[in-house]
Formats: sequence, C-alpha cells, structure tokens
Amino acid sequence: MTTQPPSTKLLVHGATLLTVDPQRPDPFVGWFAVGTDGRLTAVEAGEPSAEQLAGAADTLDATGTIIGPGFVSAHSHLFTSGSRGLGMDETLYGWIEAMLRYVMPATPADMYWCTRHGAQDFLRNGITTAYDFTDGGLQFDKTIASFGDRLPSLERQDAQLRAKLDAGLRSLHSVMLAQGDVPRADALAHVEDTVKAAADADPALLLGVAVSGAVQWAPTPDTAALETEVMREHGLVNQAHFLETAEMLELQRSKFAWYAESGALSPQLVFGHFIQTTPEIIATAAAAGCAMSWQPMSNGRLASGVAAIPEMRAAGMRIGMGLDDQSCTDVSDPWNNMRTGIAMVRAQYKDPLAAPVGDVLVMHTRGGAEALGVDDRVGSLRVGRFADFCVVDPRRPDTGPVWDAVGTYVLACSLRNLRSVWVGGEPVAHGADLADPQAAEVESQVHERLARIAADLGR
Repeated sequence: MTTQPPSTKLLVHGATLLTVDPQRPDPFVGWFAVGTDGRLTAVEAGEPSAEQLAGAADTLDATGTIIGPGFVSAHSHLFTSGSRGLGMDETLYGWIEAMLRYVMPATPADMYWCTRHGAQDFLRNGITTAYDFTDGGLQFDKTIASFGDRLPSLERQDAQLRAKLDAGLRSLHSVMLAQGDVPRADALAHVEDTVKAAADADPALLLGVAVSGAVQWAPTPDTAALETEVMREHGLVNQAHFLETAEMLELQRSKFAWYAESGALSPQLVFGHFIQTTPEIIATAAAAGCAMSWQPMSNGRLASGVAAIPEMRAAGMRIGMGLDDQSCTDVSDPWNNMRTGIAMVRAQYKDPLAAPVGDVLVMHTRGGAEALGVDDRVGSLRVGRFADFCVVDPRRPDTGPVWDAVGTYVLACSLRNLRSVWVGGEPVAHGADLADPQAAEVESQVHERLARIAADLGR
C-alpha cells in the first residue's frame, strides 16, 4: 500500500499573527498551514487540532512570537549593495555620481555578485519581495541630469536577474529602456529580448518584468511615448523615478505632462519618490489610478524632502514603501524605514494621525504588493498567497510587556528581534545566518571584485 505524502508541509502555531488581511482584524493568536506549493492553505485563530498537527510534514511552535508577512520593498536597487557609505553628504545627483564610480567599470559577472549580495541582505532582514531597478550600464551626467543616447546592456541586466533567482528572492525585474536618440526599432527589439530572456525564470520567484521609468532624466517626450508603448504591448508595470529631488524642479514638474499626453497615467504606472508634487499633480495621478512608492530613509539621507503621504492617501492613491538603494539607505532595515517614515510625516504635519502605525505596516507589506499589482501572491498572510513571513520575538531582547502587538512590532522591534525569515514555507534565515550554502562565497566575491575595481581606479 502506497502512503500519500502530507498535503501540509508546514504548520505554524502559537504566534500572534499580523496578517494585514483587510477582511479580518489584527492581531490575533492563531495558526496557519502551508501547502506543498509554498502557498498558505489555512489561516485561523486559536489552536490547530491534534489531527491537523499530526497531518503536517513539519510544525513550528512559535508561541510568544509575533509573525507578520515578509516585507515588500516596492522600490530597490540591489546592485548597489557593495557601495554603501558613499556620497555621504550629497543630494541625489552628487550621490549618484559617487556611487556609479564603482559600478560603471563592473562587468556583468561583478553585477551578478553585487546583486546577489543585495538579495541575500534583503532576505536576512525580512524583505522577501523586491521591485528591483537593474543597472543597464548607462553613464549618468549630473550636469544635465541625463543618461545619454544608448541602449542598456542586456547581458548586464540578465546577470542581475539570475542573481535574484539564485538568491531565492521574489522580485519584479525592472529594466531601463533605450535613452535618447536611439532608433525606435532597436529600442523595441531590446525590450523583446529582455522579455524573452526572462521567460524561463521560475514564476514563483520572478513576479514579472517591469519598466524603469526615466522621464525625469529624458531630454524629449519620446521617452514617455516609448515607455507607454511598451507598457501596453507587454502589459508591464512602469515605475518612474519622478519628482524625487528639488534640483531642476520646474523642469521636472513640466515633464509630468509628457506622461499624461502619452497616455501612461494608469494603474500600471507607479511614481517612485513623488516628493516635489503639487495638488494638481497628485489629483491627476490619483484619478488615473497611479500608485506611489515611498522611500523615507533614502529621502532623508539625500535631503530630498518629505512626500505628501496624507494628501496622496486622501486622494486614493495606492502607496507602498521601499528600501531604495542599499547605498543610500545603507542598512536595509524595514523597521527603521517604517519608523523613519512615521517620524518624518508626523513632524512635518504636526499630527500623529498623519502616519498611523498600523497603516504604515500595511504600506510596507500588502500596500507595496497592491501598488505593484502582485497582492494576489505576496504581501499578506492570506490563503492562496505565498507563505513568506517573519518570526519576531519581542522577548529576545526583551521589549517589555506587549500592550499592543502592532505597536510593539513596528515601534519597539527591530532586526535584533528577527528570529527567522521564511519564503514559501522554507526557512531562508535564522537571525543573521542565511540558509543559502553559498552565502559566504557571495560576500567574498563582492569584497574581492570591488577591491579590484577600486585598485584599477587608483583607490
């Protein structure tokens, strides 16, 4: 007689759950089950039955902990993981120049290891899904805020895709399109090649290919028209760095019309940063269904400003949160990112309700997934979503009595309380230790390769 393997590969019980499920109140003490496909098959209050426990291939007694969904970084640049601490007293364009000094000479193989370093850094810190802006090898000229007339390197972008997959991080793989005066046929062929290169990737990890919007740095409306065409042709999300810095402000704002006139304004368009807005720009973007990604740690570090989060929420915009460049957020800590955002907005508006704690937790989880159009797969602990979650112990080190689990989780806990991180019901990190057997090699490769680049540059 053949015995069927258990349909539940993992059952977690005893924890206080922060599901961020809009259909049920958080928090509650409960349990959840993970199927063999890595998705949640049950999320319930109370304790599982003895039969349910016995029917699971593995169990995790998480009594005394708080479990939340894996964080979503709705705006990330993983390739910068080896470039932290640079441009420390610069605004955006000066920092870009300082960071790219060590990135531009990198080979595709160098970019692979730097990106994998960034991906494993995210996983270690509880970030299980990232919108990743890849580097296409385009040189940025800060004097004219432009990337010049070039096609990005497909080989370079593909190396970064493979790195995320090998690390086990879920991602949207975002690529920059041709910049400047490049023949339209060549630009569209590059997109076709990019989509084809990603076709064989594991769909459980690669949540989609996306566009890295570049109108903020474009010399003509042709960039907006190309991005819109690609969005429609391939059904891609487009996240545009837009209105991030106060430099060249009126020129930046004038380019919002390029997106509007091209027809790009839609639920597929996400504005990254979106700080130097006007009431009219917010109203127009919200009415079209556009989303926004908020990077408070980066915005503070680069002196970019404080986004008008209350006005955008009031207008109905979907808002996610991101860790941005690991070299301008420096420590990829989603708890610090949430607390920084709460403090910046409350101080700006002199109102604690301008950034409610529970709402900010949603922004860094389900809200990011909603902004990117992937909330059917990630961002919350709901049946059918992937079982990506963080196990946080408020007693190690002790944060005191837990009066409100949401308040303790967001305001009092941090990376030091993060006991383990799970992706698809599989452990990927225990404390600072990664499950990936190649984790140490990744670190060695990054140090050796960047040391070679620095030596070649005479540093």
